[in-house]
Amino acid sequence: MRDHSQTVAVIAGGAQGLGLAIAERLIAEGCHRLAIADRAVAQGEAAAAQLRGSGVDVLFLPADMGVVAEASAIIDRAADHFGRVTALVNSAAATDRGSILDTTPERFDHIFAVNTRGAFFALQRFAQLAIRNGHPAQAVNILSMVIHGGQSFLAPYSASKAALANITKNAALTLRRHRIRVNGINCGWMDTPGEDLIQRTYHGAGDGWLAEVEAKQPMGMLLKPAHVAGLASFMLSDASGVMTGALVDFDQQIAGAYPE
Repeated sequence: MRDHSQTVAVIAGGAQGLGLAIAERLIAEGCHRLAIADRAVAQGEAAAAQLRGSGVDVLFLPADMGVVAEASAIIDRAADHFGRVTALVNSAAATDRGSILDTTPERFDHIFAVNTRGAFFALQRFAQLAIRNGHPAQAVNILSMVIHGGQSFLAPYSASKAALANITKNAALTLRRHRIRVNGINCGWMDTPGEDLIQRTYHGAGDGWLAEVEAKQPMGMLLKPAHVAGLASFMLSDASGVMTGALVDFDQQIAGAYPE
């Protein structure tokens, strides 16, 4: 188990799913100062209230990560409240569908605004404050296996996450002399409330879709948020040492493999 007693974290997209699972994991490992940011205000407030139940100082920050000023402001607001921010998780994402044939400019811009631009400027402000205050810091960008190509209906989403993968490595290079580490996790198909909504909205899924899909997976399940939360916690802790610029594939499918 990692020691997060000195961690002061901001989790963008922390109201549910993976972001919330990471918050829960950090708290279980000693973190007692944490902010979750999300545009889903009711869910965010409920999640923050739930997390405070263990006596932790949890700040909820309503924010749309597609708006640069709001993406940057979550770092400043958390730093004002806690005194500093030592850990950032960029977990917020827009997963709207679209292919190279039917994606509109408006949808393309929206997906990149949330997944790429918002994450970039949150990380920028996070690094600026850590450098100004003179302390080490760790960031984790939540990516996706689609950076390796992706499905036809995920063209702009795949592109946005591939761009964020490059940002992760470039930022790691730039910030390492300041002892700020930046890593990324390429998540596979994950069982989250957001995925359930996507399946019902875009793919006509019914109540039994999850069981049907999981029965066909190599390991009999979709990836679970708690699985990834453990890796994120490791990356955000001193246990990961000097690890930076790493992009970890976290899935049961193997990128580049073909059916035998």
